[in-house]
Amino acid sequence: MNDSTRGVGAVPTVDRTLPFHLEGEVCHQLEAALSREWLLTNGTGGFASSTTLLCPTRRYHGLLVTVPPGLAQRHCFLARYDEALVGQGKTFSMSIARYPGLWAPHGHRSLERFELLPFPSWQFQIGRARILREIVLIRGQSTVICRYRMTGFDSTIELRLRPLLAFRPAGALTHENLSVNAAVRRHPQGFDSRPYPALPTIRFRANVAPRIDVDPVWYRRLEYQEDLARGYDGHEDQFSPSVLTLPLAPHQDVYVAATLEDAVEDPEKAFRVERDRQTRSTDRTVVSFLDRAADDFLYRDTHGRPGVIAGYPWFDEWGRDTFIALPGLTLTRGRVEDCAAVLSGALPYLRRGLLPNIYGPDVESSHYGSADAALWFARAVHLYEESGGDADRVLTEYLPALRSIAEHYVAGTDLEIRCREDGLLSAGREDLNATWMDARTPDGPVTPRSGYPVELNALWYSLLRHLERLLMRLGERAAAKEWLHRRRSVGKAFLQSFWLPDDRYLADRLDPDGQPDRRVRPNMVIAAALDYSPLSRGKRTDIVQRAEVDLLTPRGLRTLSPDHPEYIGRYHGGTVERDRAYHQGTVWPWLLGFFCEATLRAYNWRRSRREMVRSWIEAFADTLTEHGLHQISEVYDGDPPHRPGGTVAQAWSVSELLRAHQLAERRRRR
Repeated sequence: MNDSTRGVGAVPTVDRTLPFHLEGEVCHQLEAALSREWLLTNGTGGFASSTTLLCPTRRYHGLLVTVPPGLAQRHCFLARYDEALVGQGKTFSMSIARYPGLWAPHGHRSLERFELLPFPSWQFQIGRARILREIVLIRGQSTVICRYRMTGFDSTIELRLRPLLAFRPAGALTHENLSVNAAVRRHPQGFDSRPYPALPTIRFRANVAPRIDVDPVWYRRLEYQEDLARGYDGHEDQFSPSVLTLPLAPHQDVYVAATLEDAVEDPEKAFRVERDRQTRSTDRTVVSFLDRAADDFLYRDTHGRPGVIAGYPWFDEWGRDTFIALPGLTLTRGRVEDCAAVLSGALPYLRRGLLPNIYGPDVESSHYGSADAALWFARAVHLYEESGGDADRVLTEYLPALRSIAEHYVAGTDLEIRCREDGLLSAGREDLNATWMDARTPDGPVTPRSGYPVELNALWYSLLRHLERLLMRLGERAAAKEWLHRRRSVGKAFLQSFWLPDDRYLADRLDPDGQPDRRVRPNMVIAAALDYSPLSRGKRTDIVQRAEVDLLTPRGLRTLSPDHPEYIGRYHGGTVERDRAYHQGTVWPWLLGFFCEATLRAYNWRRSRREMVRSWIEAFADTLTEHGLHQISEVYDGDPPHRPGGTVAQAWSVSELLRAHQLAERRRRR
């Protein structure tokens, strides 16, 4: 080895095709490398995530971020390793981190290439030695395994790993303290550490016998630039109890596991099993990568109940997000019974006609702040049925839930949900935003939309029509007739109250006095997309045309027309600034799925429109390589160039693009 870190003539490359990789000098350009983040998930709500340099830029970055036994909240256990190679009397770092005013060490200068599939891998060139690092997260476990391999050098060198432990809730920060337990328990293949008694032991195991040097230290003032940019505290200290030193021989693999499980005595076998589970695909279309991304959101909680994680890295399971995303994550991918499992798992949470906005471990700890989660559940049941789901299950298991939802909404329930005389549905107050546009600042809701929101009433009409059909099938004609009369009344009132005949689009809501809110928002597109709708095809067409002019962007639909004085075109700044922009112009990709569906219905599933939908989806190829790698972000700026923001991976963003693609691939069925 020598201290030369680069070959001559390397070509700088950011490959914007799929799958994503970085190569050459771009690996050393911090802005390009740190703006892209990768994600691995374990199917139980845990994940590993960082930037392409393994340099953390937010508190959520870590190699083992998971829900510990007995707790409901994700914790970051292993933040990362401080990695170095030692040989011929010299030390070469493979790590980089940010501290106030400086980057240290500069291990990225030796990085030659980063690849994402089938899992994140890095190639370093240090003199003649080429070092490979790979990371996998074990499905169904709280275990991360790193693999190291050296080629190009004919002598054994040392790999030194210093684990940096956070041991705190994923959304919190930790600082140097006297409560930490610095003791380690040695093992022939590694060591165990338990810094705090309230959290479980983390175990480090290697496939070769390591040297354990107990050397407790704190890494002080690590800086997270993304957190600072978002208006949060961005500095923390991390504890390291000891150093693992392992022999790295030519062409021999070293595997190091970090786990909360009882043991991983054979890290190499566990790594290979996980590698074999992840199939490589030769299909490089946007849809194939979205299909792969969809698996990251399907999970089972600590009780084994299946559900949907709303987004990474900071969301957990949210009811509205679950039932909007569920059809695209399951039904469009042929996983019909997986959809049923999530629907059935939600039934015990049904309370007074509502389903949770945020799921807890049980009903009592769940948050019921969504007026529409139950309505989205009903739509998911309808799509399950349409996709060939078990008809008996729909009648015996889901129909009672649908009736309960409808009956509670008619009688009046929490969140100020009630029906007026003509059947239209109202919800919320000026101080209570019960729809998906739920951002708040210290001044209160930004877009309260109290009164009669258009998408709630469109979903309400759809539920009534579905109930009517199911009860007729069950032979309960009298009950079906009652819901038919109510549905007809709602449909007539919907057209009379929401349709703006001079402007040819739908009001976003009626205020509590019944006056229309004429803001051009995307919620009317949801009404135009639904299968069961009071809208004629002509009205659907008018809505699509207005949305195309005012709201459509290459990344989805704006939440407010740029012509409105309250429009905010950039989603940036601190918490208050971002919350003000969240639904006042910011683009949401999930809405594009409904725009595509509304377009296809409005134009009678014409081939030209189906091709247009395909082109809109394929246009997301660039965004799959610009923020969350092979994922779709939560939001984008309303103004060009529509920069990504929010979570780097959002369930309904991925799912609705998948569903739109499926719609474009089929001909009109009726």
